[in-house]
Amino acid sequence: MAKVAFLGLGVMGYPMAGHLAAKGHDVTVFNRSSDKAERWTKQHGGASAPTPRAAAEGAEIVFMCVGNDDDVRNVAVGDDGALHGLAQGAILVDHTTASAEVARELDTILKDAGRHFIDAPVSGGQAGAENGVLTVMCGGSEAAFGKVEPVMQAFGRTITYMGPAGAGQLAKMVNQICIAGLVQGLSEAVNFAMKAGLDTDKVLATISKGAAQSWQMENRWKTMVEDKFDFGFAVNWMRKDLDICLDEARRNGAPLPVTALVDQLYRQVQQKGGGRYDTSSLLLNLRDRS
Repeated sequence: MAKVAFLGLGVMGYPMAGHLAAKGHDVTVFNRSSDKAERWTKQHGGASAPTPRAAAEGAEIVFMCVGNDDDVRNVAVGDDGALHGLAQGAILVDHTTASAEVARELDTILKDAGRHFIDAPVSGGQAGAENGVLTVMCGGSEAAFGKVEPVMQAFGRTITYMGPAGAGQLAKMVNQICIAGLVQGLSEAVNFAMKAGLDTDKVLATISKGAAQSWQMENRWKTMVEDKFDFGFAVNWMRKDLDICLDEARRNGAPLPVTALVDQLYRQVQQKGGGRYDTSSLLLNLRDRS
């Protein structure tokens, strides 16, 4: 068992850290709001620390899952960042969905300091985190990956090394690009079925067993039909991720016409006050037009 730290106890980090503790790892947690860290320790044991630096002291592996590039930089290498508490040879693993640019930047900083960095964004949402079945896409040193992969099995079902620093983030961008188009297509299909006067539940239950099947359909069509949008990944976070995708595409020259359109459709949901709705709320745009 390893001595580890987990920085950031949001909807993803809280259960991920819990799985590490359940597997017997010695876990120290940090969260900006200390009350959540205290709640976590009461539930799972372990310890809490007042800063990322303090949490990282003595840890072989430090995991983090925060908000955006600025949060990543601050928690990793800020004045009280994890780097300053990491021992030589220790590994910092970032599960935040962030840019490939910040991953490469931190990889260089930690490498120069004699530490290791792995960018390891996850897919599977809150349910995947709670059930310990996340998909984890990793970039960085392959040797460092080999050391952290067995520990990540506590919360990951599929853990794959994608290549050098930034490759994990690039793979997550591919994931988000796929999801954007799928959710819009599913929203149009649900709305069309309703307008056509079909038994929407029967139609979607049937086609979900054929070529139209997707994770989004299997997990979201029932709640979409019921106008329930309080599940899964929030629109605000999806827009953040799509901005990262579009920015990277401008650099590498990959056209993303559908992704750009869906990003603007999510903007419309935000303007309606739906920033905290889950991503299936694209359906609301179609209802307004009909």
